[in-house]
Amino acid sequence: MPTDGDRERGPGERTLRDAGLRVTRPRLAVLDAVGDHPHATTETLIAAARTRLPSLSHQAVYDALRVLADAGVVRRLQPRGSVVRYEARVADNHHHLVCRTCGSITDVDCVLGEAPCLLPGPCADGTDPAAGYLLDEAEVTFWGTCPTCAAAGRAEPASTPTTASRPQQGPATREAHRD
Repeated sequence: MPTDGDRERGPGERTLRDAGLRVTRPRLAVLDAVGDHPHATTETLIAAARTRLPSLSHQAVYDALRVLADAGVVRRLQPRGSVVRYEARVADNHHHLVCRTCGSITDVDCVLGEAPCLLPGPCADGTDPAAGYLLDEAEVTFWGTCPTCAAAGRAEPASTPTTASRPQQGPATREAHRD
């Protein structure tokens, strides 16, 4: 007869235990919601988690999201001009496409192979801002208009970026990570 320690654990329970977290019903409900709704807002995740655990409070969801993000079980992202969103895809260094019109977010695999996939180049004055760093991740956000918005004619008009509308970007190279 199998004992409680022998029973098959669900993937959510294993994920929490592997991260050194206590397994609770609210954390499992929130983790499932994040997995089922990539790039979802907190409000969407509250509604989704409540389908599994109806008595779940707003505060319990916020607390679970904080703990899960701090432990690296979920990723918190907040594209400029958007509310915070969460995703469960944390085991890789991937990037995002964000539609300027509707705000949809799409995952993009690492641009040039393995993390960090992009390395900063030298500054205009010749100094290397990354000198001494052990780089392990590049967080890249691509901005544009998604196919749905473009087809519906909802694309924002193309304009020349200004320092007021977009932050200045430093130089970067498209050099692959080297061991």
